Amino acid sequence: MIASLHHLRIFLAVAEHGSVTRAASAIHITQSAVTQAVAKLTAHTQTPLFHRHQKGLTLTKAGDILAARVTRVFDLIDPALSDIAPRLKRTVTVAQLKALIALYETENFTLAAGRLGLAQPTVHKAVSQFESDANRTLFLRTPKGMVATRPAQVLAQKARLAFVEIEQAEADLADADGQEVGVIVIGAMPLSRSHILPRAIAEFRHHRPQLLLRVLEGTYDSLADGLRRGEVDLLIGALRAPDLVEDLTQEALFEDELAFVARPDHPLFNERSINIDALREHRWVVALPGTPTRKHFDDLFAKAGRPAPISIVESGSIILMRELLKISDHLGCVSQRQVLPEIESRQLAYIPFTLGETKRAIGLTYRSHWLPTAAQLDFLNHLRATAAPGDFLA
Repeated sequence: MIASLHHLRIFLAVAEHGSVTRAASAIHITQSAVTQAVAKLTAHTQTPLFHRHQKGLTLTKAGDILAARVTRVFDLIDPALSDIAPRLKRTVTVAQLKALIALYETENFTLAAGRLGLAQPTVHKAVSQFESDANRTLFLRTPKGMVATRPAQVLAQKARLAFVEIEQAEADLADADGQEVGVIVIGAMPLSRSHILPRAIAEFRHHRPQLLLRVLEGTYDSLADGLRRGEVDLLIGALRAPDLVEDLTQEALFEDELAFVARPDHPLFNERSINIDALREHRWVVALPGTPTRKHFDDLFAKAGRPAPISIVESGSIILMRELLKISDHLGCVSQRQVLPEIESRQLAYIPFTLGETKRAIGLTYRSHWLPTAAQLDFLNHLRATAAPGDFLA
């Protein structure tokens, strides 16, 4: 990773003023310091960042890529730095911000040092120097540990996203040079793992055979937290109510409906009619509380004035549901598309029961103002294309 925020500020100044001399004058440093900073960045990126002309300097294609990302870096951290102490914009280092993030998240110097692979005194010194430069306390020693003050929390959160921008800058620079660098981290909800994601990955691999893809499974809340921290690039699955994700952007791809399923030779299929009272007497595998699927399931019985089934297994795993339904008389409540492969292979069958209105939007969730890399945008487009055109929402 690019190691100097100071060099990045100098680079932006040269890009803005189109001249080493004018940039040096604007940010009050020597011309030799500006030249050295640009030379070190050029060596790190291994590509020219400026074209030289008689009238000055202009950005190369690589320079444009870097400038766009670096602008986003400082748009993230500068307001948080200024809230603590304006002078920090001139003095802060990558090492200090990494120490700040690690201590904020672990609340312990030893654990923070372990996370960074550094000696504990090194991390302590970085945080102490930062507090000294800020002329204020940013961590409070409590029985729980070293707890960050609110300004330190905000800075740590913004700095984490800023480092993601730097990583994405390097990925885009490599992509422009014909290399596959970086990783795409996908938070996958259950529906996506059985329908959308495998197809999109297969198509993506034809174009980018070497780029690392990391698929994370978990609850929606844990994956959304990872998204906000910059640990996850995008989520795929059922969309949430807008008021629950005000800081995120949701993009609907298609609508899906719920279905009740069982093994094809389930005793329930021998009954003349299947009503809600018959259903509630059976054992069920259902989604976890708090998920859209579970809410629809619970609402179905509540609206009919019936208690919910007593015998319930709560799980977000389609594999567990499928295997349990195959070997027992359990019933399942699940998205139609999520079990489509099992229906087509006749491992499971739809129960002929009308669930009412259970349509919900399935799509993508990502950070608002997220600027995907070229590779991430390519993957997004494969995901969009995977949804059948007839299923797109208007």
